[in-house]
Amino acid sequence: MSFNLKTDQELIRLYIKGNETALTELVNRHKSKIYTSIYLLVKDEYLAEDIFQDAFIKVINTLKAGKYNEEGKFLPWVLRIGHNLVIDHFRKQKRSPVITNSEGFDIFDVLGIYDESTEEKMIKEQTYKDIKSLIHHLPSDQKEVLIMRHFGELSFKEIADLTNVSINTALGRMRYALNNLRKMIAEKELSLKV
Repeated sequence: MSFNLKTDQELIRLYIKGNETALTELVNRHKSKIYTSIYLLVKDEYLAEDIFQDAFIKVINTLKAGKYNEEGKFLPWVLRIGHNLVIDHFRKQKRSPVITNSEGFDIFDVLGIYDESTEEKMIKEQTYKDIKSLIHHLPSDQKEVLIMRHFGELSFKEIADLTNVSINTALGRMRYALNNLRKMIAEKELSLKV
């Protein structure tokens, strides 16, 4: 049986009927996005792994209890579980999550950087470091949407579901984040074509 051709819903039905391999396929299919979205919030590899495992324990328990809503999509549902577990973790720690970007985060696609020569590559690397530091100055809701969209590669619908806001609010936060970044870049006179 070829699981990679099955939809998430088909895999869920197979798992509920007792096929453990179907769950393995679901985990493998989505683990990168789910783990990344958790890691971006907690910025700790081991904590992210723990929360990722806890999220799938909840998924398994919900599926086995027959409480999974067939109407919903699997990935946004698991992302929401992970997001809620992160919030629970920080509530227990009595501190708020600080969302920071990762080394792999590439905002340059959005901001339109030229990359034509060795000199420009060096400028790009320095600019990249400068932008990373500027991202830390964005309001947390804008920073969160920016990171989820461009590093986590989540759709605005998925971001809206995860952050419990409308799609328009998520889009607005992204627009404000990019505008604020552009203003900060202009103030710092970074070598960007914005």
